[in-house]
Amino acid sequence: QVQLVESGGGLVQAGGSLRLSCVASGRAFLRSSVGWFRQSPGKEREFVAAINWIGGRFDYPDAVKGRFTVSKDNAKNTVYLQMDSLKPEDTAIYYCAATSRVVFSATDYTSYDYWGQGTQVTVSS
Repeated sequence: QVQLVESGGGLVQAGGSLRLSCVASGRAFLRSSVGWFRQSPGKEREFVAAINWIGGRFDYPDAVKGRFTVSKDNAKNTVYLQMDSLKPEDTAIYYCAATSRVVFSATDYTSYDYWGQGTQVTVSS
């Protein structure tokens, strides 16, 4: 079992930065891949970033490439999402999710078994 808790969301002006944290409990986390997704009202859940258990990053979607960076600190059982040059269209609830599957699709939210409660990010213009 893995429990995930996100934090770091908030209100920021366009062009600003936020760093989201996803703190995990459970021994299985060390062997888990972690993804970040976001969802805004009326839209489907969207893949943002993912990192595997050895620290390899999956390709970012074009919407965030060059602006978002995912990283992890195994000693702290934490995965981070650094978000720079934020835009109003980045406004959403951001979720982290984990999976211990060896073969999975990082961009498919159904591949993940454990989810955090989400943290709201609001970018004002």
